[in-house]
Amino acid sequence: MVVNNLVSRGLSTVRRIVSGKDDVDLSPRLLDKIRTQLTECVEGLGGEVSARQRAARLAHTYLQLDDEGRHAFLKLIALEFGPNPKQVAKAHESYQAAVGTAKQWDAEAGLRMAMRSRRIRILTQFNAIPQGVKFLVDMRVDLLRFLKQDNELQALDRELENRLSAWFDVGFLELQRITWNSPAALLEKLVEYEAVHEIRSWQDLKNRLDSDRRCYAFFHPRMPAEPLIFVEVALTDRLADNVQSLLDENAPVFDAGKADSAIFYSISNTQVGLRGVSFGNFLLKRVIEDLQRDFPKLHNFATLSPIPLLREWAVKNPQAVAEAFLPGDLKKLGTLEIKGLDAPEINAVLAGQPEWVEHAALADALKGPLTRIAAGYLLEARQKGKPYDPVARFHLGNGARVERLNWLGDTSAKGLAQSWGLMVNYLYDPDAIERNVETFAREQRVAASSAIRRQVRR
Repeated sequence: MVVNNLVSRGLSTVRRIVSGKDDVDLSPRLLDKIRTQLTECVEGLGGEVSARQRAARLAHTYLQLDDEGRHAFLKLIALEFGPNPKQVAKAHESYQAAVGTAKQWDAEAGLRMAMRSRRIRILTQFNAIPQGVKFLVDMRVDLLRFLKQDNELQALDRELENRLSAWFDVGFLELQRITWNSPAALLEKLVEYEAVHEIRSWQDLKNRLDSDRRCYAFFHPRMPAEPLIFVEVALTDRLADNVQSLLDENAPVFDAGKADSAIFYSISNTQVGLRGVSFGNFLLKRVIEDLQRDFPKLHNFATLSPIPLLREWAVKNPQAVAEAFLPGDLKKLGTLEIKGLDAPEINAVLAGQPEWVEHAALADALKGPLTRIAAGYLLEARQKGKPYDPVARFHLGNGARVERLNWLGDTSAKGLAQSWGLMVNYLYDPDAIERNVETFAREQRVAASSAIRRQVRR
């Protein structure tokens, strides 16, 4: 009960801390006290109850610190609680001397023990307290921010990411369907965490949870009120080509029993602290299995996805943009009295200004070249050997293929700024998923439809 009360009080201060109130400065005296408590954590002084109380007090202290104090707290763990260099050197010397003898395996175990970071024990004790998993996930959010200016935190981040990967193994996760009848607190989390298409109102949310829709999320048993990742699905009789229709609150409800296609139109990771911990691919596979069981007529499983970095990439690659405009495209623009690719109208489009979409003739003249730019980008643009686009990396790595590009699929200000309104369908063919995963992992080869490949060849 004492441990529960300590952590509950600590976690209840989060909202005040975020608003900048009640922050505590990390004085040298408090830093020394924290160092002592961390050392006691590592040494395991006292019984299990003492260890949990100590970890709870440390968590409570951390949550009350301002940004500078949290940075110092994390740096203390990173720099002073790694493996003991002298013990590692001694164990390595013993191992080298034992190689080839009957004592080799004992010496190997000793070396492994010496190299075990004391930071792991601290993280494990935080994990053991009530709400400790959520505390560590949120602590890593701070750690990732501080890492941008402080490389000395990298070792701690690697160890915490490794621990979280083990604690959030897909075998521990629970798939749940979210409906309009789910708890209000959970529905509020969907609104808060939606990262692809903003949920504008409760009516908008209700539309996304209607009878022709499905929403699934992964949960961890230690974070039962926090969805880790969720996917929104529309049941349709076609491959969806624009998000405006999918999100239209006034559209009639489709008879889900007639559906032959499941469209994944939004996938949102909710916990920044779990960056690098991958379970999205397992979510989609589980959802496909669930949908096949409930709707045997479904045979198309596809996304309607944004292309978030398309325009950014195009700005950096003007040659690719120029090559996408064929003589016929330039002639069509000429009839609109737009002279060349450096004309103000074209510059406004390439700069992501949205007004052009209202000019029907201009939009029609740009459809061909901008779609070709997008096709080449998805199939050929690379960053560190992988597809440049993060959404493409996710779906291609999970076994999908680039199926179709959709002109003006998202005419919101965000969609026009990111990709001139273009969206893409990634198709998940259950019979080809594993083959595509292996090919992509081995060769980084992008699976794509013949129509997409023809656009690139042109």
